[in-house]
Amino acid sequence: MPWSHSILNLPWMTITKMEDVDPVRVEAEYAGEVHCPHCASARLRKKAPFTRQIRHESLGQRLVWLVLRGYKYLCRSCGRYFRQRFPGLLPYQRATEPFKSEVCQNHHDGICQSRLSRRMRMGSATVERWYHRYLERKLAERANATCPRVLGIDEHFFTRRAGYATTLCDLRRHRVFDVVLGRSEAALEGYLARLKGKERVRVVCMDLSGTYRAIVRRHFPRALIVADRFHVIRLIGHHIHQLWRQIDPSHRWNRGLLSLLRRRADRLDPEQRQALAGYLHAHPALAALYQFKQELWELLRPSGLNPPACRMRIRELLDRIWQLKNSPFDSLATLGQTLEDWQEEIARMWRFRRSNGITEGFHNKMEMISRRAFGFKNFDNYRLRVRACCC
Repeated sequence: MPWSHSILNLPWMTITKMEDVDPVRVEAEYAGEVHCPHCASARLRKKAPFTRQIRHESLGQRLVWLVLRGYKYLCRSCGRYFRQRFPGLLPYQRATEPFKSEVCQNHHDGICQSRLSRRMRMGSATVERWYHRYLERKLAERANATCPRVLGIDEHFFTRRAGYATTLCDLRRHRVFDVVLGRSEAALEGYLARLKGKERVRVVCMDLSGTYRAIVRRHFPRALIVADRFHVIRLIGHHIHQLWRQIDPSHRWNRGLLSLLRRRADRLDPEQRQALAGYLHAHPALAALYQFKQELWELLRPSGLNPPACRMRIRELLDRIWQLKNSPFDSLATLGQTLEDWQEEIARMWRFRRSNGITEGFHNKMEMISRRAFGFKNFDNYRLRVRACCC
C-alpha cells in the first residue's frame, strides 16, 4: 500500500492528486473492481463520470476534503443503470465514517458543540445529530443486558417541571444500568413490570426510603435490602444536630463549631480538638450527646464482618435503639423509631461491603452532563446520554 494511502486511511482508493491548501484537497478513485448492486455482475459498461466531494478525517490538525471520481454504469446482465458506490460511504452522505467517528469522539471527550462546529466548519445541529446516532449505536451493544446481581437505587433531581428521576446502578461493574423518570411507586410500576431478569437481583442497596423499600419487596422478592451507610450516618447526624440547636440556640449559626461537631473525632487536628473540648466542657449535656453520636458512628462503620461479629454488634445496636426511643427529646425518639423500623437493613451493612457511594458519584457526573448540555427538556435524550457516558 502506498504511504499516502495509509496516512489518509484510504486502502480502497487510489490517490491521483493532493493540493496543499486549507483545507487539504485530495482527489481519488476507487481501486477495486466494481460490481452491479442489483445482480452482483461484473459485466459493466462505463457511462458518464461524476465527482463526489465529501469530508474526511483530519490529517493532523488540518481538515481534509475528499473528491471522489466515479462513473455511472450500465449492467449488461440485468440491464440496469446505477451510480458507482464507494466502501465506507453511504448513499447521500457528505462525510466518511472515519470523519463522523472523529467528530463524535471529540464531542464525547468533552469538546462542546459550538467549539467543535467552529473547528470542523460544520453546523452544530449536524454534530448533535451524529452524536445522537453514535450514542444509539453504543447502547445497542447493551440492548439485551439483564438486571445486575447487586443493584443500587437512589433518586436525583432532573428538572423543576419533571421532578425527580430514579437511578438504577450496577454496583459490581460500576456503571449505570438505567435511569427512570419519577420516584413514586406509581411512576416506576410500568418500567419495573417490563424489566427482564429481576429474579437475578440478590442485593439492593438504598437509602432509608419507605417507597423504595416497598418497590423492592414487590418487584425484587429474592433480593436482600441493605441500607446505605452514608445515608444512615447522615440521618443520625441530622437528628442530633437538630437537638443541639434546641439545647444551645445561641450557637446555632456558628458554622465553625457546627463543622467540628459534624466531623469524626479522629479527623480533627490538635487545635480543633482543643477548641471542641473547651466548648463541650462548658456544656455537659452536649458533651454526652456528642459522645453518644461518636460511639454510634463507630458501631455502624465496619463492613465485611463475619456472622459472629455481626451478632455481637446487633445486640449493641438494639441497646442503642432502646436508649433513643426512651429519650425525653422528640428528635432522638424519632431517630430511635426510624432505626428500629430499618434495623434488619442496617444490620446487613456489617455483612456487605457494597454501598451507594458509586451511585452518588454517578449523580455528580450526571449533573456535569446536564450542565454541559445547558439542561435537558427531553428525558429520553437525557437518559440516552447518561447510559452511554456513565458506563
